[in-house]
Amino acid sequence: MSELYIQRDDWKKEKHMPVIEVPENIQAGEPFQVKVSIGKEIPHPNTTEHHITWIDLYFHPEGGKFPHQVGHYAFTAHGEAVAGPNQGPAYSLPEIVVSLKVTKPGVLHALASCNIHGLWESSAELKLA
Repeated sequence: MSELYIQRDDWKKEKHMPVIEVPENIQAGEPFQVKVSIGKEIPHPNTTEHHITWIDLYFHPEGGKFPHQVGHYAFTAHGEAVAGPNQGPAYSLPEIVVSLKVTKPGVLHALASCNIHGLWESSAELKLA
């Protein structure tokens, strides 16, 4: 049986890596914003032929057995048009901002899919003040 291959690397060197940005001071039960972007240091192509199709965000609470899906965010405009590839009027950018609240510390995981280069994952620890 084969395993799911998920790639990880340094986001400063790899344009496919999700970058998770969270505030330093998070209060239990209080809303805060999380930003996940692809290609923060090295821009990822956003073309009909080469693009990020989606980002999933998960929260794995400390001591919990399973992660909880925060959301699935699809990017469906990549410059497609009747006139041909990359001639369309709309291009979605692989970036999300999500508001959420947590009741305990844990880890956020972002999983992104490139239509050519597969799955990429990164994580960020959430500490509560």
